[in-house]
Amino acid sequence: MGTITTQDGTEIFYKDWGTGQPIVFSHGWPLSADDWDAQMLFFLQHGYRVIAHDRRGHGRSTQTGDGHDMDHYADDLAELTAHLDLHDAIHIGHSTGGGEVAHYLARHGESRVSKAALISAVPPLMVKTEANPGGLPKAVFDDLQAQLAANRSVFYRDLPSGPFYGFNRPGVESSEAIIENWWRQGMMGGAKAHYDGIVAFSQTDFTEDLKKITVPVLVMHSEDDQIVPYADAGPLSAKLLANGTLKTYKDFPHGMPTTQAETINADLLAFLKG
Repeated sequence: MGTITTQDGTEIFYKDWGTGQPIVFSHGWPLSADDWDAQMLFFLQHGYRVIAHDRRGHGRSTQTGDGHDMDHYADDLAELTAHLDLHDAIHIGHSTGGGEVAHYLARHGESRVSKAALISAVPPLMVKTEANPGGLPKAVFDDLQAQLAANRSVFYRDLPSGPFYGFNRPGVESSEAIIENWWRQGMMGGAKAHYDGIVAFSQTDFTEDLKKITVPVLVMHSEDDQIVPYADAGPLSAKLLANGTLKTYKDFPHGMPTTQAETINADLLAFLKG
């Protein structure tokens, strides 16, 4: 485990375990590298080098007051991969992290990268616009910011207790430990970073980024994703990618890397070895 200091003085925390071909994990909002525990342990045991960082303002990284946008997220990731001198790397991003990965590949090129995977990811664009009529109204994201500002601790209990892991679905057994771990990760980060991050993940248009990517990309999305609705996300991203493959799940939740880790890990491994 270590840290790097970026050009603007932000300290980015990261974990780096094992040897072999590197897999770099980019986490979702408002979590941390810890959200990848199930994947990092699995791929470490399969002979990969696994790396995950806490996005600026999240987890153990600096709680900066600014820079909470996709350009900075991508640039921080680029500085980390350069610092570690990674080559032939595989980048895997969940939710907001999927946007980070797409923007990193388009903005900094693919010279260090062999493959990528976008899981329950925010691209191409979450918010509803004239060009994106299937998106969610901006009022949805304004409400998320209002809830965060009013009482972040309560908000960070409600989200994992309900739509994030699908614990609000009939017949789905809730896990208090998973909810508490989500809350723990969220509350480690900074309120300003998380508040601004809602704009970053909802209003960034990744359409042109996706068109620039040429490496093989696995797009994994569930039809029952209650955070990033399926129809306006996974299928559209897969179409925009030059070398994209869509893997659809029927009733998995947004947080499927945690609740459905066995399936997700197996499908990722098959893609990496394919």
